Amino acid sequence: MGSGTAARAFEAIEAALSVLRGEVARAANGPLAQSDPLAAVADECLDILAGVARTEARVAALKAAAAAAFAESARCMAPPDMPVQAQEMAVAAEVGCILAIGDRAAGALLAQSYALTTSLPRTLEALTEGTMSWQHARVMVDETATLSSKAATALEAHFLDPDAPNAARGCPAGEMPAYRFRHKARVWRERHHPESIEKRHAKGIEDRCLEFSPEQDGMARLSARLPADQAMAIWNRYTAIARGLQGRNEERTLTQLRADLFAATALRGGTGCTGCCGWNGVGVDEAGNPPKGLADVQVPRAEVLVTVPVFSLLGATDEPAMLDGYGPIPASMARDLVANGAASFYRVLVDPRDGAPLEIGRTSYRPGKAMRRWLRLRDGKCPFPGCNNNSLDNEADHLLAWHQGGTTGISNLGQPCPKHHRLRHVSRWRPTAASKNEPPGWVSPSGRKYRSEHQDWEPPELPPPLQARAGILTQPGRDAMMPNKGTVDYFRPPRSHVEECLAEYLAAR
Repeated sequence: MGSGTAARAFEAIEAALSVLRGEVARAANGPLAQSDPLAAVADECLDILAGVARTEARVAALKAAAAAAFAESARCMAPPDMPVQAQEMAVAAEVGCILAIGDRAAGALLAQSYALTTSLPRTLEALTEGTMSWQHARVMVDETATLSSKAATALEAHFLDPDAPNAARGCPAGEMPAYRFRHKARVWRERHHPESIEKRHAKGIEDRCLEFSPEQDGMARLSARLPADQAMAIWNRYTAIARGLQGRNEERTLTQLRADLFAATALRGGTGCTGCCGWNGVGVDEAGNPPKGLADVQVPRAEVLVTVPVFSLLGATDEPAMLDGYGPIPASMARDLVANGAASFYRVLVDPRDGAPLEIGRTSYRPGKAMRRWLRLRDGKCPFPGCNNNSLDNEADHLLAWHQGGTTGISNLGQPCPKHHRLRHVSRWRPTAASKNEPPGWVSPSGRKYRSEHQDWEPPELPPPLQARAGILTQPGRDAMMPNKGTVDYFRPPRSHVEECLAEYLAAR
């Protein structure tokens, strides 16, 4: 394609954008003469936003293809005696100048473009079709960067190939925010990584550190890289203490309280209270009493849900466990949590055929603890599209109201966070139906339907004796990311038979 052809193509794009800008202005300034003109304006603007998002994705795909093609042609034109590192620097500098970005950003763009055009065909196709954004494509590049080509293909297929074995269910990758997609891709990658999570975790422990970085306005950021169980325990402890300090006279938010508590405890002094308990923040209160210590605060119990496959807990397999709010953790870490202080650990019986928890039932209006734990297992987080609020803070909510005939069953319950719980009751956002394994989706005031994320339930690994006894066989080599382990092929024996074999196996232990 010559430069003249490219110029004409961009002129056509500019003309199309002018038309769209005119449509936005017309919709805003001159509503269509319909029965509900404001709704027509809103609907047309949403259609334009959706179209712009698809176009941005397609432009990003074109940009990646052009960057990769330029890099390849520049390498071919480089003098034969030019060092490879010098070639890469020259290419990055050229791209950086033409896009007005730094060398580091240009190098990252070239690396991402190369990965998309050489080893991630489904991702590039989704980007070209406008069903996935550039941010989503970057997540796929990041999560497959350290995998073999075979393993990268398997991860990509899980989320983008609907015909893949055990394909991702629920909200498609391109319809959830990129940061939520990163979490789901990371979880699946950890479960199926060819290298044992135990070995990778041992290497990660060596990289633990505490980091400091200055920021604007006299602020700074302090971050720690720790084992996941320690980090989650610290986070949940500060959250629980902060909730205990909240009250009528406490003006600080939960986020501010966490930060104040962290600073106060790290510096070995007080609770960070600024007056609600009568302490002046220096040393004594007005009556001369010592400051109120953390031990005096009524701390709610913080529940940390650790879901461990029973055979992994027994040491028969090394399958990763799931730490609520984080994701997969090594089986050894989960066993340690259960044996040494995980007072809030709950034994969850999952179906050995598909990995889903078994149904828990109740008939009263108010959900009991068991049912709330079930909701945490089913949803994992607030089911509102894009919300990242984990299950610790969420509230059980009837989808069909009790006074309208709704029942207190898993299929009629959601667990939105306080923000989206309130949104449901003060606006026209409404949840859709749920099931025992699928959280509710949502319908917006404009009538558009949005699917919620689903948990990626997978069958647990079964010890070979139990596989044969229960009639569940393993086919070696079907899972590309773990070719030596295989995956479970379901013969769907009766549930009672599976449970009977499970009981026999546990009794024999």
